[in-house]
Amino acid sequence: MKKTLTVRLTRCVLVLGLLLAAAGCGGGSGRPDRVTIMIPWSGDEFQAFYSVLTAFEKETGIQVDVQVTRALTQQLDAAVTAGAPPDLAMLPSVGAVHGYAERGKGKQRGLQPLDVPTGAYLEPFRGLATVRGEVYAVPVKVDVKSLAWFARAATGRSGPPDLGTPGIWCLGLESGPTSGWPGADWIADILLARTGAGFYTKWLTGGEKWRSPQLDEAWTTWRALMGDGVRGAAVRNFGEAAAGMTTAPPKCSLAHGALSAMGFDQGHAHDFVTSSPTRRLEVSADFVGMFTDDNPSAEAFIAFLAGTRAQQLWVDQEAGAAFSADGHVTRYATPVQRRIAGMLRPHSGYTLCFGAADAMTPDVSAAFYRAVLDYATAATKDPDRYLADLDQVQEKLGSSPVPREKLCAGPS
Repeated sequence: MKKTLTVRLTRCVLVLGLLLAAAGCGGGSGRPDRVTIMIPWSGDEFQAFYSVLTAFEKETGIQVDVQVTRALTQQLDAAVTAGAPPDLAMLPSVGAVHGYAERGKGKQRGLQPLDVPTGAYLEPFRGLATVRGEVYAVPVKVDVKSLAWFARAATGRSGPPDLGTPGIWCLGLESGPTSGWPGADWIADILLARTGAGFYTKWLTGGEKWRSPQLDEAWTTWRALMGDGVRGAAVRNFGEAAAGMTTAPPKCSLAHGALSAMGFDQGHAHDFVTSSPTRRLEVSADFVGMFTDDNPSAEAFIAFLAGTRAQQLWVDQEAGAAFSADGHVTRYATPVQRRIAGMLRPHSGYTLCFGAADAMTPDVSAAFYRAVLDYATAATKDPDRYLADLDQVQEKLGSSPVPREKLCAGPS
């Protein structure tokens, strides 16, 4: 990492409950020529963001101070509660976008409406960035989650092994503060494929219970598909598990998830098929929002991030693994990238539904992740206990704040 990057990078470590630390680490810049932004990215994701940041600084002379934390949900909430949010922050979910936008209506610090054009953005991302008709977030990059990856050299053939074969999947559920998300995405993927967008969105918005036959079937189907691979998965890192496809001999044959999450070694040739037997796909996005209303430099930076130039630069930089919601971004470096980008386009024939956990409020998605971890280590394959607990959590904390009609786009 460049020396200048090391000097400029502010690493803020969250100690839960210490709002003083959050206030000291968060907080807008308070200066018209500086911007603070809180992000969770590392590795290639951070380097791509830093390239965009550097282009903005050179063009404007505005300094961007970066705060990196893996516990973004907790740190951002603590900083906002303490009255010292950063100028800008990456929002951990679209549920958080809507939640912070509602807070911004009152005296509490919350998201501020943005004056940025969104006409070029693809659906469902454009609709998800708006609350009450106003834009509150910018989708800086997007991805498709419903993908099954395989290493061509390991298979000895052009296509993947049978996706329905139990026990051949690379399964790791450990991912720091968000451990459990790989299983949550997979379960939601199964549910969407089997029930369609109608049931999926009704469940997310509180119209269907977790203890429904459809959810029960999705959980048990996932557990059966994992076979013996579920053993130790709760403490096995997601990226390390996916790398098992390229060991000699391979430890597993298939990995599930978005390209940006895979961390594939560029020296290995990977390919994918959709993990859904239908044309219904889970998608995701990283949104950035603004928490201060008195810093023109913050407004300038988020407007820059929203533009086609910055979005294309991001795609160009992130090791062939980033995609843009901006329909004007059309240059993708690899055949794999171009195929995935094509799925996001209008008239692709795919129904695109936002990832279930990403559409929930952060507290409910955290409970979902925890339930997946517990289910993966349980002796029983009956998920009823965990689904009942999630019904109680959702009853207490509420369902997704995102309007049902915004969660999917494309053919039903």
